[in-house]
Amino acid sequence: MSAILKFFAAGEDAPPIGDAAEVDRLYRLHRRNIIVVITLCYGLGYVCRLAFNVVKKPVMDAGIFTPEQAGLIGSMLLYGYAAGKFGNGFLADYSNVKRFFAFGILMSALLNFGMSLSTMLGVSALLWAFNGWFQGFGAPSSVVALANWFGNDERGRYYGIWSTAHSIGEGLTYLGIAFLIAMPPKGLGLPWQWGFWTPAAICVLAAFLLYRYLQDRPQTLGLPPIAAWSQDGGSGARPAAHDASRIWKDQLKVLAIPSLWVIALASSSMYITRYAINSWGNVYLQEIRGFDLFDANLFIFLNTAAGILGCVAYGYMSDKLFNARRPPTNLIFGLLELVPLLVIFYGPANSYVLAAALVIYGFGLSGILASLGGLFAIDIAPRRVAGAAMGFIGVFSYLGAGTQDYISGKLIYDSEIRVVFSIGENAPTVFFYDYTAPIIFWVGASVLSLLLAASLWRAKTRD
Repeated sequence: MSAILKFFAAGEDAPPIGDAAEVDRLYRLHRRNIIVVITLCYGLGYVCRLAFNVVKKPVMDAGIFTPEQAGLIGSMLLYGYAAGKFGNGFLADYSNVKRFFAFGILMSALLNFGMSLSTMLGVSALLWAFNGWFQGFGAPSSVVALANWFGNDERGRYYGIWSTAHSIGEGLTYLGIAFLIAMPPKGLGLPWQWGFWTPAAICVLAAFLLYRYLQDRPQTLGLPPIAAWSQDGGSGARPAAHDASRIWKDQLKVLAIPSLWVIALASSSMYITRYAINSWGNVYLQEIRGFDLFDANLFIFLNTAAGILGCVAYGYMSDKLFNARRPPTNLIFGLLELVPLLVIFYGPANSYVLAAALVIYGFGLSGILASLGGLFAIDIAPRRVAGAAMGFIGVFSYLGAGTQDYISGKLIYDSEIRVVFSIGENAPTVFFYDYTAPIIFWVGASVLSLLLAASLWRAKTRD
């Protein structure tokens, strides 16, 4: 156990490099590598997180799981992720994020492979819960890396770039993995199994890239803290690895900041809507709108592709137009999320209108989530405990998301209408579902989130 803890612990400070030109060169090199690798690999890791959402319809059609059971499995991942993001958020402040992040992604890959072999509810739910826990290594590790390598005045922009990982991962999942399920290689397993095998292979690659290119704190390489190098006026990165008592005291301060509790509740409400679309959007488009599996996931892909632009736009708008103030940008992007959501569910049954609404919805949702899901909290909490702040918000976010998945599945299952065709002894039964109640639940959550975020208009940032 001692050897394991030592392997994951943050490194000791190296002797300072005296050559200013070399310091600048190394900082620029590693900053470039870090923003690229955490964005790319967090996005690739998403494929292992969302795999079950894509195979949900095929396994339901095959009679392996009912909608209620599928909702239970999906909620287990989100509950596991909530616990993992919270616990691992505190651990990330003490860890070598290079090793910590890579290990979590590798374990997620192994659990996806295990899911491809299971058709038992209990086993699948347990595997998916553990997958959620190990997925919880990624966001805190990424945020700690951002806090240690990027200054206060550029935080919004780089956080916005990193947040595009959500959309990259969702796009790869809902388009690429759906394509494999629709047209799997012949003679090699069942179609839905490819929905787990491919993400597992992708995440093994992501783990390798993280271990190769991600770095621990700048001081472990002999570089000065980011505040000293960028001269942004901040208080510096987290203390050296051995100063654990100071880190713990600062982590406890996170729990005493009222604004963080409001952000956590606002994020939780928004995550209800976000994961409702992720988990049930493609099923809704197939059941109610009449699209096939690939076309339904193509529509969800449009939403996620727009999210890439939304994350970047949010970061630049909040930094440049509002001088790093998040509340005005939150209001703009919150409305850009809510209005098209109403069009998606209550607007005309027109494919072009639906596609346009999904694009605007994805743009607005990704922007507001970049703030409520972490950026706003990092602005308010001390930078040296960015992982703890991210974990605190994360546990609320994914408790909301997990509760949504089960409640949505239950509401849909309770609305089930069975139609038996009288065309012989083995007549097929067709199942129809009413989405009225879950839609009210999803839209109402977005309204609540917008109101909570607006209440923080005058919230003050800290370092």
